[in-house]
Amino acid sequence: MSERLKSPTRRNLLKGGALLSGAALTGAALPARANDPAITNLQPWMQELGDGVDAMPYGVPSQYEAHVKRRTVEWLTADRVSSINFTPLHELDGIITPNGLCFERHHGGAAHIDPAQHRLMINGLVDKELVFTMEDILRFPRENRIYFLECAANSGMEWRGAQLNGCQFTHGMIHNVMYTGVPLRLLLEEAGLKTNAKWLMPEGADASAMTRSIPLQKALDDCLVAFKMNGEALRPEQGYPLRLVVPGWEGNMWIKWLRRIEVGDEPWHHREETSKYTDLMENGKARRFTWEMDCKSIITNPSPQAPILHKSGHTVLTGLAWSGRGTIPRVDITLDGGKNWHAARMDGLSFDKSMHRFYFEFDWDGKPLLLQSRAHDSTGYVQPTKDELRAVRGENSIYHNNGIHTWYVDENGEAENVEIS
Repeated sequence: MSERLKSPTRRNLLKGGALLSGAALTGAALPARANDPAITNLQPWMQELGDGVDAMPYGVPSQYEAHVKRRTVEWLTADRVSSINFTPLHELDGIITPNGLCFERHHGGAAHIDPAQHRLMINGLVDKELVFTMEDILRFPRENRIYFLECAANSGMEWRGAQLNGCQFTHGMIHNVMYTGVPLRLLLEEAGLKTNAKWLMPEGADASAMTRSIPLQKALDDCLVAFKMNGEALRPEQGYPLRLVVPGWEGNMWIKWLRRIEVGDEPWHHREETSKYTDLMENGKARRFTWEMDCKSIITNPSPQAPILHKSGHTVLTGLAWSGRGTIPRVDITLDGGKNWHAARMDGLSFDKSMHRFYFEFDWDGKPLLLQSRAHDSTGYVQPTKDELRAVRGENSIYHNNGIHTWYVDENGEAENVEIS
């Protein structure tokens, strides 16, 4: 807004100007705009016929939202074939990530596969080796589940201090969607498991032939073989026509373009679980099999890509929290770098191993802010500070950084990535 907002009524503010009740803001708190030409004058779109119903057979966002898109950081990787881009978290609300904005991570580029020629094989320690067509898979009972998918390297650049200026870049290797798929246990039951079966090795059909070792217990618990996300077919960059869903565990294990599942009696220790996707500790040893994504949160607004546009007054802070071990019953917010903490308002739907939306409404006095969020998950785990994390794990890793993040907001509402703990 170009005009400065007047201060809201303090009737429903907590003493000290912290939390507003949900209905505290009234029209009296907003500037009068009775003579604003945007409302008093006829606009061009009010005088012309709009597009017909078939102008865009597949709908696209408004032209005025063209800036809302995935973005990459050119210097992070040597090329775009084995690379990453980031979800614009600061532009979104609620918990569902639109399909076209879900971040991409490829090791051999996005494969474009004809579903009529795609097959899924199950072999190894099974009673009968099977090969499924897509039509075969669609005949199994299916489920719909909302889960987050987070790259293990999300926030990895921040291990040694503040690096990238924007929550899209510090925390954007994540998305949260509804998957439709067949429980993996049903396909394994169809093949029949040998008594010594303990591990699975899913393999992708892309040029990198991605593989990971997954314990059989996890596969039988909540893994899906998914073919749709948010109600429509998977996008090519998200594994079309078939991908593995491994709820709460690092994204590298969610094998895309799934073509084969081998059943074995021990882990395979392939490249992506030895030289990569292991956490190097300060003493030079690596943590083995750190699958679960720890409890984490981030304030998305205000943030460096989403400054405060008014100079003072009623302000809505929002963000996201998630945990690979359960739900998020609570998020704390500080405006002063941890001196005082306030309970955020948890809003909307709450699902296991899903993102959770939180809000905190406050009366900003126009002075600088040090914003942090601290998430609690349903196991009792509390999101640590970065110093607490480093005290245990050092600074050698680039994976599983779930430390509390800080934004500094100056008196002009501009935000910057900083570190204070």
